[in-house]
This record gives sequence, structure tokens and C-alpha cells, in this order.
Amino acid sequence: MRIFLAGATGVIGVRLVPLLIEAGHEVAGMTRSARKADEISAAGATPVVCDVYDPAALSTAVVGFRPDLVMHQLTDLPDDLARLPESGAANSRIRTEGTRNLLDAAAAAGAKRFLAQSIAWEPPAGRGAEIATHESAVLEAGGVVLKYGQFYGPGTYYESTPPSPPRVRIDHAATATVALLEAPSGVVVVVDEPR
Repeated sequence: MRIFLAGATGVIGVRLVPLLIEAGHEVAGMTRSARKADEISAAGATPVVCDVYDPAALSTAVVGFRPDLVMHQLTDLPDDLARLPESGAANSRIRTEGTRNLLDAAAAAGAKRFLAQSIAWEPPAGRGAEIATHESAVLEAGGVVLKYGQFYGPGTYYESTPPSPPRVRIDHAATATVALLEAPSGVVVVVDEPR
């Protein structure tokens, strides 16, 4: 399968690229940072440097790759957990405008499948409408919404101490995502199994 992965250098994207390549898929990994293109190449994917907020360039990139599936793993979150509250508006923009642009590009490319990241916990006050808009747009397009628990493990905000549920170990989230590439349209919750 040809997969266009938006967010290929994010916390889950860096795990997805090698898993998808190992499973035999051809992957284009999108990043907005030119300095991260080499990481994508080294992992075996085709790097695409593009900004999700540039609809014309995004459409050209997606159409040019001719994907069977477009995967939305984009977020706009700070590296420092303490700065998370101030990033709400930027992340909401990814969920609304970014999602709309990716869906439009996927449709222009004739992609048959669309998977998008969302959250399995109650959003912070004032952010619920953006999450609902994001999820509704994906479902209306016949896509799959992956509602992840809070990520924990190496490279996440919770490297050594897991957060409260719902949560999911980052490596498990990536493996589960690869297993869901052909899931039917709908909402899938990806969290740790209760112990």
C-alpha cells in the first residue's frame, strides 16, 4: 500500500515509518522541517517537506505521491509539558484547518483511505468543539478516527511514569495503528489493556 504520513517526525510518526516500511508499504513521510527530511530518508521513506497550512503545496505533494491511504498524525504541541496549556490554539488549528486541508488533498489524490489521530480523554475546557469538528470531518469522509490514550514511554511527556488512564504505551500505539490500516470507517479507541 502507498501511504502518505503527515507527521512522520512526531512522537508516533518516528515509530510508524519503520513499522510501515517493514510491513512492505511505500511511505511518503511529511514534515514541515527541512532539517528532518534526512531522518525520514534514513528510515526508508520518501521525505516530503510541506506545511499543512499551504493547501496548494500540500495537494501537489499528496497527488504527486498517489497514496492509497493518507494518515494524519500531525499535532502542534511543545516539547515541554509545562508549556502545553499555551499551545491549545495552535493544536486546535491542526485539528480543524489542518484536517480540512489533508482531507481535501487526499480527495484530490483519489486516496481510498484516511486515518487520523485524536484523543481518548476528555479535552481541556474550550477545546471540545475543535476535536468534535476534526473527528466529524474524518468520519464524513469515510475515514477512521484513532482515539489514542495519553502516550507514555521514551520520547513522550511521560517517559518514566505513566499518566492516569486512558493511556497507551507509545510503541503499542504505533503497532496498533499499523494493524488498523484497513479498518472500516469509524472510531477506534487505542489504549492499554486494563491489568
